[in-house]
Amino acid sequence: MLFREQGDPGKPTVVLLHGGGLSDWSLEKVVPFLTPDYHVVTPVIDGYGDDAHEPFISIEHSARLLLANIRDHYHGHVFALGGLSIGAQIALQALCLQNDVADYAVLESALVRPIPGTTQITAPFSGACYGLIRRKGFAKLQARELSVPDEWFDRYYADSIRMSRASLVNTIRSNGTYRLPPEASQIKANTLVIVGEKELAVMKRSADDLCATLPKYDYFMAPGMKHGELSLAHPQQYAALLRTHFGKE
Repeated sequence: MLFREQGDPGKPTVVLLHGGGLSDWSLEKVVPFLTPDYHVVTPVIDGYGDDAHEPFISIEHSARLLLANIRDHYHGHVFALGGLSIGAQIALQALCLQNDVADYAVLESALVRPIPGTTQITAPFSGACYGLIRRKGFAKLQARELSVPDEWFDRYYADSIRMSRASLVNTIRSNGTYRLPPEASQIKANTLVIVGEKELAVMKRSADDLCATLPKYDYFMAPGMKHGELSLAHPQQYAALLRTHFGKE
């Protein structure tokens, strides 16, 4: 896992993880709205982007890598920790492994209900169809589903063809089998739970599960938006929401 930093290291540290199929470039429009007040760290998850040579293993493995970096560089504690989609799952898992790792958390489109058939059907099928991700037509369809702006498609496609088959299969398996850990009830961070109004029902139920379990939370349904659309297509609105949650606005 790579760790990219922007802003003044003397200011409170905010760690934001990208979603599946993306990399840290997907947060480049959000960061400038946060750096006036925060030191922002945008990790590159194993298996993705410039860290594609290291295979993605699992959400828990990534969470432990994240916690090790926070322990080594930030004395085991940051101001805020969050992410989108699988990045949100990794952030949630880190919070469950160490409930005092952050004062605030942001979980956008975090799936916490297992999808039936992921291990037996979906993951193997994705591995068998691995060659499709190298076809631009298929990649464009996937980019639209992920709410990737057109201006980022070339970067998205370049990163897609760098991803290994193992990372793809492990990502789909880990994402689709992830369930809300019971330790979530002990998380000390004040958590912002975000879900898009146009997301799948299982995503909305996952948001409901989080709100029913977390000790301290704020909830925001992004009106008229799909999976990940808030942070990817509306970075200023997303950053303003975070700043409000952090008490800056």
